Amino acid sequence: MEQSRLLSGSEAEQTSAKLTVALDVAGMRCAGCVQTVEKRLLQQPGVLTAAVNLVTQTAMVEAELGITTPEQLAEILTQLGFASQVRFQSGDQSLNQAVKADPSPKRLDLAIALLLCSTIGHLEQMGGLALPVLSTLWFHAGLATVALLGPGWSILREGWQGLRHGAPNMSTLISLGAGSAYLTSLAALFIPRLGWECFFDEPVMIIGFILLGRSLEERARSQTGESLRTLLSLQPTVARWLKTVDSSQTVEIPVQQVKVGDWLQVLPGDRFPVDGRLQLGQTLADESMLTGEAMPVAKAAGDFVMAGTLNQSGAVILEATRTGAETALAQIIALVEAAQMRKAPIQRLADTVASYFTYGVLAIATLTFLVWYGWGQFLPLPAVHTSIGHLHGMAETPTDPLLLSLKLAIAVLVVACPCALGLATPTAILVGTSLGAERGLLIRGGDVLERVQQLNTVVFDKTGTLTVGKPVVQAYWLAEGWSAPDLLQAAASVEQGVRHPLAEAILQAAQGLSLPPSSDYQTEAGRGAVAQVAEKTVCLGSAAWLQQQGMTIAAAGIDWGQTWAAKGSSSVYVAIEGACVGAIALTDQLRTDAVATVVQLQALGLKVMVLTGDQAVVAQAVLAPLGLPAESILANVRPEAKAAAIAQLQAAGQQVAMIGDGINDAPALAQANVGIALASGTDVAIEAAQIVLMWAVSGGAVRLTDVAMAIRLSRQTFRKIQQNLFWACAYNLIGIPVAAGVLLPNFGIMLSPAIAGGMMALSSICVVTNSLLLRSTFHTLD
Repeated sequence: MEQSRLLSGSEAEQTSAKLTVALDVAGMRCAGCVQTVEKRLLQQPGVLTAAVNLVTQTAMVEAELGITTPEQLAEILTQLGFASQVRFQSGDQSLNQAVKADPSPKRLDLAIALLLCSTIGHLEQMGGLALPVLSTLWFHAGLATVALLGPGWSILREGWQGLRHGAPNMSTLISLGAGSAYLTSLAALFIPRLGWECFFDEPVMIIGFILLGRSLEERARSQTGESLRTLLSLQPTVARWLKTVDSSQTVEIPVQQVKVGDWLQVLPGDRFPVDGRLQLGQTLADESMLTGEAMPVAKAAGDFVMAGTLNQSGAVILEATRTGAETALAQIIALVEAAQMRKAPIQRLADTVASYFTYGVLAIATLTFLVWYGWGQFLPLPAVHTSIGHLHGMAETPTDPLLLSLKLAIAVLVVACPCALGLATPTAILVGTSLGAERGLLIRGGDVLERVQQLNTVVFDKTGTLTVGKPVVQAYWLAEGWSAPDLLQAAASVEQGVRHPLAEAILQAAQGLSLPPSSDYQTEAGRGAVAQVAEKTVCLGSAAWLQQQGMTIAAAGIDWGQTWAAKGSSSVYVAIEGACVGAIALTDQLRTDAVATVVQLQALGLKVMVLTGDQAVVAQAVLAPLGLPAESILANVRPEAKAAAIAQLQAAGQQVAMIGDGINDAPALAQANVGIALASGTDVAIEAAQIVLMWAVSGGAVRLTDVAMAIRLSRQTFRKIQQNLFWACAYNLIGIPVAAGVLLPNFGIMLSPAIAGGMMALSSICVVTNSLLLRSTFHTLD
C-alpha cells in the first residue's frame, strides 16, 4: 500500500496564491513582545495571519503573493527592535532549522562574575573581611557603571526601544528599575548633604540576577525543543547516487540534489536520505524516531522506506519517491512546528493580559512612589525593619521619604514578571507536542489540548479503525443453478476499481477468475451498487436495498443472512436482471488491541461509542468482546449521516472525540470537538483531524492504544499549562504588593530591588522547569 501523505501543502499553496513565511525573531522577552510583533506584522499590507511563539522565537506569517516580501517583513521587525531574518518560505525544499540550540555560556559567566564581585565587596558589612578597594563605594559605583554599560546595555537598549515605539516590555521595567537605583546612588555619592544611602549593589545585582535568570531560562527552553532538533538531525546531508540500478559505481551528492526517480544506494548503518521504494535487497529499518515503534521493521523489494530512518542490516537500492520538503520526515516536522504555533484560547487570554501588564506595573510603581512619598512618612513604622535580601545584612528602613519611595517603586518595577505569563503556555505545548512526535502522535496545537481536556465521549468508526479493515469471504448462499465462482465473477465485475473494504475482499476472493468489463457503474454509499456486465444489469448490496429496488429474495436467503449476521458477518446479495442469484458473507476482525484501548479510555472516565453502517446484529456480534452496551453502538449509520450523528451527541451536551481513517469519516472528524485520524488513512481524513496517529505513515503496524496515549498526553500537557498560569498569576499577585510595601507598616518587611530582580528571574525559570517536568512524569506513565 502506498504511503499516505500527511500534507497536501504544495498543491494547496499553488492554488490559493498564498505565501507562508517563517521568521526568526530575536529579542522577544515576554508576552507583551509577542503581542507587539504580531500586531506590527498584521498591520503590513497583504499579511493575512501572523502567529508568534515566544519559546522558539519564531513568527509564522501567511500573506498574499506579490504584495510584500519576507525580507521586508524581517526588516520591519528589525527596525522595531527585534532583529529578524527569514528562516524559510513556502516552496523551499530544505528542512526547516527549528528551535535554536543551547545559548553561549558567556551570559552565565558574566552573571556569576557580577554577583560574586558585588558579594565580595560587601563581606565587611556581612561581618567578614575588609578587602582593600573592593569594599569602597567608588569600586561599587564603577562596578555598577560597568554592569549597566556592559552586559546590561542590551537590556537598556531593548527597554528604550520598547518605550520609544509605544510598546514597553519587561526590559523596560528592568531598565527603569536598575537605572533609577543607579542614578539615585550617584546622587547620594556626589551630593552627600542629601543624607541618602548609596545602593550601587542594587543595579549590579538586578543585572546579574536577570542575566543569570535569562541564561538558565534559555537553557531550559532549549531542552524543550530537544526532540524537534533530534528529528531535524535525522536528515542525512549526502546520498549515494546510482546512474542505473545495475551500476556498481556510486557518486556522493548533496541530498538536496536528489530528484524523484533517482536510484540511491544505502549501506548498513546509514540513514535513508529520502522517501523511496526498495528495488533491490532486504534489510531491517529502525523507524522508532518517527513512529514510536521500538522494533525494527523488515523491508524488502517493493516496500517503502522513510527519510531519516536507519538502515540496520543490509545494503539496499531504492528509487526516490519523495524528496526535500515532501518527505514524511519533513512533513512531520512541519506539522509539529505548525502545531506549536497554534495558541490555546487560554493562552490568548494570557497574552491579552500580558499586553497591558507593563502599563499596569508602571502605574502601580508610580502610585507606590506617590503614596509612600506623600503619606508614608506619617505611617507608624516599627522601630526595627528588615530589608529582605540585603546583602549587607539587617538594615534599617530608609528614613528619608524620597529614598524609601524610590526603593519601593524600583522593587515594584523589577519584581513584576510578564515573562512568566508569556512562557506559561508555549513551553508546555512545545514539550507536549515534542513528546507526541517521539511517540508517533501529532497534536495540532494548544487549542486542541484545551478541547481534549473537556472530552467526555469517544466515538470510533468501526471498519478499518476498531477492526482490521480487511474483511474476508466466509461463505456463500447460492440460488438454484449457480456456483460460487459464477457468483464471485458477477460481483467482482461490478466492484472492479472500487476501494471499499467489502469490494476489495470480493476482488481478492475472485483472483484467478476472468472478469468481464463493466459500465454505467452507480453506487449508493453504504447501501449497494449497480453496473452493466455483459449487457446485463447486475446489482449487489444489502438485502434491504435490493428489496427497495423491487427485487425478491428467497426466504432461505434471508434466513441464511440472518444466521451469518448473528456470527458478526455482513452479507452482500447479488441480483442479475432483477433476480437474486446468491449472497456472500464477509467477516472483519477486531484489532488485537481494541479491547485494551476501550478499557484504557474508560479508565480515563470517557464513554466509548461506535459508529457503523452495519446492521445492529452484525455490529453487536463483532464488537461483543469490547463489552459495550447496546445503546453505545450506533448501527445502520450511512456514511453521509456520520457527521449528523456526532452533532446529535453534541446537542445532548456531550464533548465528542471521533476516531476514523476513511474519506467518509472526514465530515465527522471535522464536526467532532476533537477529530483523531489514523495516518494510514486518507489525506482528507488526516487534514480534517486535530490529532493524527502517525505510526502508520510507512505502513507500520497500527497501535490503537495510542488513542488513549494521545488523550492522556493532551490532558497532562494542558494541566501543565494551568499550573504554569496559576504560578505566573499568583507570583505577580503576591510579589507586586509585597514589593510595594504592604508588609512594611505592620511587619517591618520590605523587598530590596536586588532580590526583587532575583525573584523575577526565578519565576520564569520555575515556569519553564515545570513544563520540562512533563517529560519525566509522562515517561513514568507511558
